[in-house]
Amino acid sequence: MTDRRFNRIPWIAGMALTAAMCIGGCATDSNPFGSGASVTASDPTRLTQSGFLSNYARLKPVDWAEGIQCWRKPDLDARKFDKMLIARMQVSLKPGQQQGIDPTDLKTLTDYFHDSMTKALKPRMKVVEKPGPGVLGLRIALTNLVPTDVTRSVTGTVIPYAFVAEAGSGVATGRPAGSTPYLGETGMEMQFIDTTNGTILAECRDTEIGRKYAADLDSGATGAAQTWANGYVNSFQSWSYAKNAFDKWSALTAERLAALRGVAPSR
Repeated sequence: MTDRRFNRIPWIAGMALTAAMCIGGCATDSNPFGSGASVTASDPTRLTQSGFLSNYARLKPVDWAEGIQCWRKPDLDARKFDKMLIARMQVSLKPGQQQGIDPTDLKTLTDYFHDSMTKALKPRMKVVEKPGPGVLGLRIALTNLVPTDVTRSVTGTVIPYAFVAEAGSGVATGRPAGSTPYLGETGMEMQFIDTTNGTILAECRDTEIGRKYAADLDSGATGAAQTWANGYVNSFQSWSYAKNAFDKWSALTAERLAALRGVAPSR
């Protein structure tokens, strides 16, 4: 005789997801789940030091984004730059990780990040392909890029009562709330240079962790539902959390540069 408890948790999860979709459907953007801005969370304990940046000791937490560390040249005048050159991105994997990742996935991910950054910058800065006066250079290294273990995510959902255990596992394992050990992880180290002379103007780093059960309570019921639905759906796709992190970093970069240059936000 089949134990009905076996299907109870997935049924509850499915109903919660359906409710989240219904609430999120009230959003005005084209994504049926809305923005779900907190699908990934910054984890300062997993910041990387790959050697890509010039001086990690001078990086400090910033007041405009949680978890990110940055440094910028004290006399930087960002108003001198109205164009951006995005250099070819580098990827740094953990030792022994190369065998578990398809190189074509890495190409797809770096292309996605480049396109995401271009779209975020274009309303306020022209993206160009050559260095020169007024051109700010952006160099990015993806570090410790880890895909979601989709098999473990599915298993955690279908096993009776695992849903409850998963939902609270983040804090217990030293990860952000709503995260689990099998979700994706994406580190980033970023450098801005003056393309006319190669001077390093600013550097940043961050590591984003996927959140399967996150709820952005500060954004109200609709925002919480959007975040929950996005996190849950993304937990069944290998690289969705990485793309979420890329979009978050692209938006933050564009917004911060606009603030430093005194440019009004795009609408």
